[in-house]
Formats: sequence, structure tokens, C-alpha cells
Amino acid sequence: MTTPLDTVRTYLAHLHASHTDGLIACFEDDGVVHSPFLGTMRASDFFKKLAQASSGSVITVLDLFASAQPESGGAVRIAAYFRYDWTLNDGREVTFTCVDVFTFDAGSTRIRDMNIVYDTHPLREEVGDKYAPDPVTTVPRP
Repeated sequence: MTTPLDTVRTYLAHLHASHTDGLIACFEDDGVVHSPFLGTMRASDFFKKLAQASSGSVITVLDLFASAQPESGGAVRIAAYFRYDWTLNDGREVTFTCVDVFTFDAGSTRIRDMNIVYDTHPLREEVGDKYAPDPVTTVPRP
């Protein structure tokens, strides 16, 4: 029997392998990601955007934590604390630690939402905003 903890382990394996379809499959069809860089997005859109910015990832799991106080509706949370060695599509490498907090509806083994928690300051100083759209060229008015 699969548990939410199994799903988080599967998610981390897919993140390590840069397997976008596998990551998306870990989420409910309407699952969302809350990202410090991108705000709140549908999981499918978030992971496609991540794939565009990335050429590889090495995930080193430091610890996993489970809810001590499930929500009154039975939802549970699992948190993964890990080191992310991220290779950007331009070849630069960035390393940081983060915590992903996963929420599961009662009885479900698919992720309803995920909150990504990390200090964005050092990352932004090192690589800028890799998710930002290309700047729009403005044409001077006559």
C-alpha cells in the first residue's frame, strides 16, 4: 500500500532524475505549487517551467518529517529537507538547501499542494531570476 511518505520519496527521485512527467504524476490533477520565485502555479505548469530552466539536478535528502497535527479534515503534511545541486540550462551550478512541504487530502497519496521554502537572496544574487521572461524591447515613441 502506497503512503504519502512513499509519494514524497517518489517525488524526490523524479526531481533528482529531472523527470517532469513523473513529478506531475505525483500531484492531484488540480495540484498546485507555491514557489518563492514563481508564486502559486498549477503543478504541471510549474514543473514544465522548471524543466526549461534546468539541465540537471542532484537531490540529497537530509531528512523527512511527517505531520504531528493533521488538519481537522484529515489532511496530512510531509516535509522534505534536502540539498539541491541545480544545474541551470546555461551550465551554471547552484547549491542550496530547501524544505518542500507537501499537503495530502485525507486518504489520498497524491499531493494537493506543495510549499517550497528557501532563502532566495543568495540564489538571486548568484543567478538572477532564471524564470523571468525575456525582457521586452520597448520602441521609443515618435
